[in-house]
Amino acid sequence: MMSVLKNRAVLRWLVPVAAGVAVIGGGAAVGTFAAGAEPALPPRTAAQLLNDLRTSRLDGLSGTVVQRADLGLPPIAGLAGAASGNELASLLTGTHTLRVWYGGPDRQRLALVDTLGEQDMVRNGQDVWTWNSRTNTASHRKLAAGEATAPSAPATPADAADRALEAIDPTTAVTVGRSARVAGRDAYELVLTPRDPDSLVHQVRIALDAKQHVPLRFEVLADGGGRPAFEVAFTQVDFRTPDADQFRFNPPPGVSVSEATDERGPAGKQFPDTDRRPDGQTVRPDGQNVRTVGTGWTTVLVARLDAAGLTDGPKTGPKTDAKPGAQGGADVVAQALGGLPKVSGDWGSGRLLSGKLFSVLITDDGRVLAGLVTPERLYQAAKG
Repeated sequence: MMSVLKNRAVLRWLVPVAAGVAVIGGGAAVGTFAAGAEPALPPRTAAQLLNDLRTSRLDGLSGTVVQRADLGLPPIAGLAGAASGNELASLLTGTHTLRVWYGGPDRQRLALVDTLGEQDMVRNGQDVWTWNSRTNTASHRKLAAGEATAPSAPATPADAADRALEAIDPTTAVTVGRSARVAGRDAYELVLTPRDPDSLVHQVRIALDAKQHVPLRFEVLADGGGRPAFEVAFTQVDFRTPDADQFRFNPPPGVSVSEATDERGPAGKQFPDTDRRPDGQTVRPDGQNVRTVGTGWTTVLVARLDAAGLTDGPKTGPKTDAKPGAQGGADVVAQALGGLPKVSGDWGSGRLLSGKLFSVLITDDGRVLAGLVTPERLYQAAKG
């Protein structure tokens, strides 16, 4: 038995891992995850639903998950992703479908499918495999003891709900919404409403299975918008534990297999026992050159731009050790960023990328500030 929320490994494996699984576009052509008629369920208070969610247990699961994002971003979002070769940027727009299997903290499988092929991630014990049907290539990595596959974005309702619950504090109003039918199952709805007017999030709605108490649907509504700007939901779910065979990776005929390596130490920490990377860049002890300003819904992430020359300032020539096409990709991104609106104030000057749910400020002195906040909150954080 496992707590969905107390053990952060649960369902987080559904997110593509850095070893090579790329998120691909396409998938089911659905406009929204509409529910059927409201089922008649026994009344539950918000406190009771929160307790249900926090104490829910999950032994096994399989199903189909559909994610839709409509963040109101300009074309630069897709352009930057294409230039960098990182298809994770496709999560910012469109609809995506994946099949998932969960057999415990060390048995997970994810399959991303579109009209052009399939990409899988399979974990069985400490072995993690990724496979791309387009290229018929596979990668294998051995996890260190205690290491989990690291998430990069919420891919299931449970993962998204886990992160949203971290923001519950006096700045959040928690209420009960309308009951619903999701993936053919009765569900309660828990509604989180930020109190801070600087947050661009209007509401977060979490549909909880009435029997299993596991999130079936997660929606984020932006201020001024009726349709969810981001939603992820099961369209089909089965709470029986999948057979062990689902987690055995059998390489297809002719597949090219490589062994993935990284620079992590025994504890999974990158560049252990040092506060500087091999390139000389100073980082925090946890290996990230990122700091935060504020808390809760209005937290702002502040980072330094890399050496790619993406600001309006002087640019250096191509690096001799750059990968083929890398400089060209950086040039495309720089050109795209140059098309963003110019902004300035007592904090300095830069360019602003804004969508329905978040804002990103790229300053001319080489900083990036981002959050689920208004541009004004970014300008305030930029003064520090």
